[in-house]
Amino acid sequence: MSETWKPKTKLVHAGTRRSQYGEVSEAIFLTQGFVYDSAEIAEARFIKSGEDEFIYARYGNPTVRMFEERMAAIEGAEDAFATASGMAAVNGALFSALKAGDHIVAAKALFGSCLYICETLLPRFGVEVSFVDGTDLDQWQAAVRPDTKLLFLEAISNPTLEVIDIAAVAQIAHANDALLMVDNVFATPIFQRTLELGADVVIYSATKHIDGQGRCLGGVVLGTRDFIQDTLVPFLKHTGGALSPFNAWVMLKGLETLDLRCQAQGTTAQMLAERLEGHKSLDQVLFPFLASHPQNQLARQQMSAGGTVLSLVISGGREGAFRFLNGLKIVKISNNLGDAKSLVTHPTTTTHQRLTPEQRDALGIGDGLVRLSVGLEDGQDLLEDILQALEVG
Repeated sequence: MSETWKPKTKLVHAGTRRSQYGEVSEAIFLTQGFVYDSAEIAEARFIKSGEDEFIYARYGNPTVRMFEERMAAIEGAEDAFATASGMAAVNGALFSALKAGDHIVAAKALFGSCLYICETLLPRFGVEVSFVDGTDLDQWQAAVRPDTKLLFLEAISNPTLEVIDIAAVAQIAHANDALLMVDNVFATPIFQRTLELGADVVIYSATKHIDGQGRCLGGVVLGTRDFIQDTLVPFLKHTGGALSPFNAWVMLKGLETLDLRCQAQGTTAQMLAERLEGHKSLDQVLFPFLASHPQNQLARQQMSAGGTVLSLVISGGREGAFRFLNGLKIVKISNNLGDAKSLVTHPTTTTHQRLTPEQRDALGIGDGLVRLSVGLEDGQDLLEDILQALEVG
């Protein structure tokens, strides 16, 4: 791979490994194990595997490695390791870096499963977690202690779309010799260069934009070669969170069109946010690139576009939100995002239903809030569908 290649070229070609047959599309190596020509070669490989040497599919696989190397190339990371799902990536990144007695600081606005890991699982294993308002740098600074090992946040929170100053939080982390881990799903590798902003570890649910067509689960963790190989890989290869080679192949195909899809979805999302803001049936429209967004200026500094997701606060609370969801004809009700199809969900009763009403209130997740992931449909069709659903009832 040429270091001068632009991101679009890397999305198509980076990490490609061709067999002796010279195939154009990447090969799927559906195998659990690998054959060694001699006992001596097997012994040597278990001591130290070379770049194109594999032992067992739980440790690595040629198709999976292509996906990892392509992701590392477009993210600007030294290395990457792919996982069975986005949550396997979050779980692996956090647990591999921590031990009993450690302390971490996390933004309180987290996806439900991420919050469960930080709020329930890590403390169960002796890790203390302090939660802060991610947009308040003073809270980050005050929460950091000498035993703080890492800071964890979502670049854009789910579903209220708060934007956190990654460069500033990175400075706070590094001043304490702590790592900064960032879940970058909403910002995508297309719209934000998270490592360049100071993050040490970047995490993606490949299930979302990277696949982008609702087919497979997957995740990936990116960072320095030392972190990936010495910290993350020993944990994940022994605990079994490996990505399926077939799913890795699907993700490789998704990467080829990732820039095209994200740019188109982001353009439509911006248009919808602008056109819907101020509608009589909406109490609020949340989108990072709207001037009304609390972190609009920061979002424009960190990102090249506002993303593919917007949140709408429907008048009338839960009943108003349900009437809106049930009135949609093109947009489908589903809790996924980043898909070619536009999808909408009601976080209070789905992704964040396990939170108490007090927790949801503290995060700004009201009964009227719905999260809209914008797909690849015609923007005018989507706008008309949303407008007619707002008039239902």
